[in-house]
Amino acid sequence: MTLDEVTSGGKAGLARALAEMERAPDAPATVALLDAAFAAPMAHVVGMTGPPGVGKSTLMNALIAAWRQDGRRVGCIAVDPSSRRSGGALLGDRTRLTTDPEDQGIFVRSMAARDRLGGLSALTVSAMVLMRALYDVVLIETVGVGQSETDVVGVADTVLFCVQPGSGDSLQFMKAGIAEIPHVVVVTKADMGAAAQRARADVLGALSLSGDEANEGWTIPVLMVSSNTREGVETLVATIDSHAAFLAKADRLGRARHIQAEAWLEEAVRERFGREGVRRARDLSLAAGASPFGRLAEVASHLRID
Repeated sequence: MTLDEVTSGGKAGLARALAEMERAPDAPATVALLDAAFAAPMAHVVGMTGPPGVGKSTLMNALIAAWRQDGRRVGCIAVDPSSRRSGGALLGDRTRLTTDPEDQGIFVRSMAARDRLGGLSALTVSAMVLMRALYDVVLIETVGVGQSETDVVGVADTVLFCVQPGSGDSLQFMKAGIAEIPHVVVVTKADMGAAAQRARADVLGALSLSGDEANEGWTIPVLMVSSNTREGVETLVATIDSHAAFLAKADRLGRARHIQAEAWLEEAVRERFGREGVRRARDLSLAAGASPFGRLAEVASHLRID
């Protein structure tokens, strides 16, 4: 399928394209489709992570509703825990969403994390790139356990880290590496009052120790949100838009996506050919705007011949 065919095919066309990508990820048609999608990004990509039970799916519902009310088309990737028996997604997040299946402006795809501790499935990057060319916003919800949330940084433009009051999540946030993940911190269940205020204070304390050198001047906001009452949802949407505008300046977004693409390419080569494959490939850098999918096909072809 071509990108035009996927676009004209609506939700059914996208579902078929994703199924084909999963079935034949290295097929020339798949690579051509992903190259075309990579060259035509439209959506801002939002990643959402945090410990299980923090309320990510409920927040996902609230964000989708807010974006749809604004007339924005939303593509969602919900990365679920895997079934030990089949390896497939348990679909826990999908069943908690209350989106209208007839709404052509929303597409939700569940994916199994399988053995990826980082909370992402192997197909997540490919699916994100395709959906990024079709929608106004792409929302990725990861499994998120402990310090393994860091993978979401490699696929999202704006990362939300969710913290639940009274659960010790704010202490979890203080672990080395976790405080470096988010562009926005969301204290969920803000209607819990004093406990939510304490969690917010704890996170602000952790952020004051981490500094913002890696954020190029972006100050990480810590927002209070109650998905059930919709308190703070509009502020969160506005903050995500503010971060998107921040990234648009000085080509920060282009540089960040280029770094993500090169990191994905190197990881893909390592997964297929091991560290020796990365060594033999030598140069895994990408030219500005170049697709990592076509480059991976070239590298894989050379490594197999060698």
